[in-house]
Amino acid sequence: MKAQSFLLAALALTNIGFLGLELARPRVEQAATVAPVLRGHALELVDDQGRVRAEIKVTPAQPSAKMADGATGYPESVMLRLINSQNGPDVKLTSTEDGAGLALGGDSGYVQILSRGSNPPFIKIVNKDGRQQVIKP
Repeated sequence: MKAQSFLLAALALTNIGFLGLELARPRVEQAATVAPVLRGHALELVDDQGRVRAEIKVTPAQPSAKMADGATGYPESVMLRLINSQNGPDVKLTSTEDGAGLALGGDSGYVQILSRGSNPPFIKIVNKDGRQQVIKP
């Protein structure tokens, strides 16, 4: 009987020792699963009030859209927008089948860089009063 009691006590102390070691070991937090690719049609980041503050999306072609230069139609595009708290796009980056554009805006005006189609690329600078300057090659 004494041998069994001694064996049980030794086993209990060993288990308590292993439990102590397990509890004392530093934990490394690991993600349950990391997806190698995130796929979707759009991604939106929202602030604490639920307002969209950034988005990446694919927009469909708009064949009947009227452009500022008088052209008609707009191809499918991929767009990144960074949006301020008043819902104004401060940064807009667009890629289409025939080129790309970048617009940076703020309270004092905006800057647009555009290179699309067969037209020469240009930079347009517009202040808040509507005065503008266009730079072309």
